[in-house]
Amino acid sequence: MAWSFRRRIKIIPGVHMNLSKKGISTSIGVKGASLTLGQNGAYINTSIPGTGLYNRKKLSKGRTPIEDLSTINQPIIDEQNNIFSAEIHSITSQDMIGIKEAIIIAHNQRKELIKDLKKIKISKLLSQILQIISYFLIIGFVVQSIKKNIEDQISSKIEAITQIEDEIEKSYIDLDIEFEDSIYDRFRKLVTAFNLLAKSNKKWDVVNSKSENVRVTRSAASTIVKRNEIIISNKGIEDLRTSFEVLYFQNSNGADIFFYPAFIIMFESLTKLAIIGYDELNFIPSPVQYLERSTIPSDSVIIGKTWSKVNKDGTPDKRFKDNFEIPIVRYGQLNLRTDSGVNEEYLFSNYEFFNEFASAFIDYQESLKKLNRLPGTYFN
Repeated sequence: MAWSFRRRIKIIPGVHMNLSKKGISTSIGVKGASLTLGQNGAYINTSIPGTGLYNRKKLSKGRTPIEDLSTINQPIIDEQNNIFSAEIHSITSQDMIGIKEAIIIAHNQRKELIKDLKKIKISKLLSQILQIISYFLIIGFVVQSIKKNIEDQISSKIEAITQIEDEIEKSYIDLDIEFEDSIYDRFRKLVTAFNLLAKSNKKWDVVNSKSENVRVTRSAASTIVKRNEIIISNKGIEDLRTSFEVLYFQNSNGADIFFYPAFIIMFESLTKLAIIGYDELNFIPSPVQYLERSTIPSDSVIIGKTWSKVNKDGTPDKRFKDNFEIPIVRYGQLNLRTDSGVNEEYLFSNYEFFNEFASAFIDYQESLKKLNRLPGTYFN
């Protein structure tokens, strides 16, 4: 009996983005068919691969840029003073839905193919065991049809394994970006500054912030925070491949943040995925004076000292016998917010590196905000 395997494979669309002074245009599609959206309107592009035949048809006119009327939201803090972003399903930008759906398609297809691959490998192993048993019982030598049938099955399964492994490799979104030279230069400076920031001795995710009554606590600290140490690095999500660096911020109490060159992804799981534009992000850097009760990071600068219990004039409160000095250090504080509900806060021990990163990020973000964008979609 012959063995065969067949699965309907959905062609995964690629994403091509062009960042130029004329605006941001996005093409989402497959080889032979794609949709391009940009400042001059929407176009459908069709071609027959290998023939040189190509057709481009305009679907709509470009639209006039709308003035940005967004305002900075207040931080999301619950009754326990926890800092977190809103439900991730409500965060995705409308013009990023097509990219989000393409990522989900790629992930689900690869997941199913991996299941198929495991099943076929087990089936191949069983056929090989059957082949050994038939030789042992001399059946395979006597009945040639049995021998040939087993060999054909093994050969077919090996071929199927090769095909599925090839399809798994194709079940990713390929992100290609064309930069205007001036914008690319800003992006390179951002990556360089980020790599320096990643070398900071300490990076923290601030998950809780509570105001203190200094008259009651007798402390110089007006705010008490809870922070978790995190990592930042060059890392993208598994389903989206690109040759450009991705800036990764770990989030200890929610979705991790991935800064791609043309958009930002918040990813916790496939069902908790959001994509937002740089133009929606309120990037708020600031220096902060921090009373460090733990070990002082080696790259931090001590800018002063205070006491665990202090008087209004800053002198130690002598009523407390176990009073002790506390160093004051300068850290970099970063708040990330959007009107749709993003609210994250980070601290960095190396203020010099942080300041360079903040300047480079704002410069790059401003260059993108000047570009016009149309909402995107893609072909099924």
